[in-house]
Amino acid sequence: MINFEDFQKVELRVAKILGAEQVEGSDKLLKLQVDLGEEKRQIIAGVGRVYEPESLLGREIVIVANLESRMLMGLESQGMLLAASDEGGPVILMPDKEVLPGTKIS
Repeated sequence: MINFEDFQKVELRVAKILGAEQVEGSDKLLKLQVDLGEEKRQIIAGVGRVYEPESLLGREIVIVANLESRMLMGLESQGMLLAASDEGGPVILMPDKEVLPGTKIS
């Protein structure tokens, strides 16, 4: 269990997917270019076995925006998308109606 103050440290934001492509040499990883309102970022996500890159264009997702950057297969990931684990693979969490990119989740 974490306390409420620890939970408040996690910055969850809505991001709009502007670009998506398969990471070369991986069937699992996708390279996403996302809009966070005031900035654009690259996120490397392990959802490529379930989602075709083209199907994600223009979609809104929820990301952890204040996660330390990490290198995956030589590419910098500047955040992490939220997804549920399912028998068929990851299920990306998406708002059910349009929300401005960068909107904070509370």
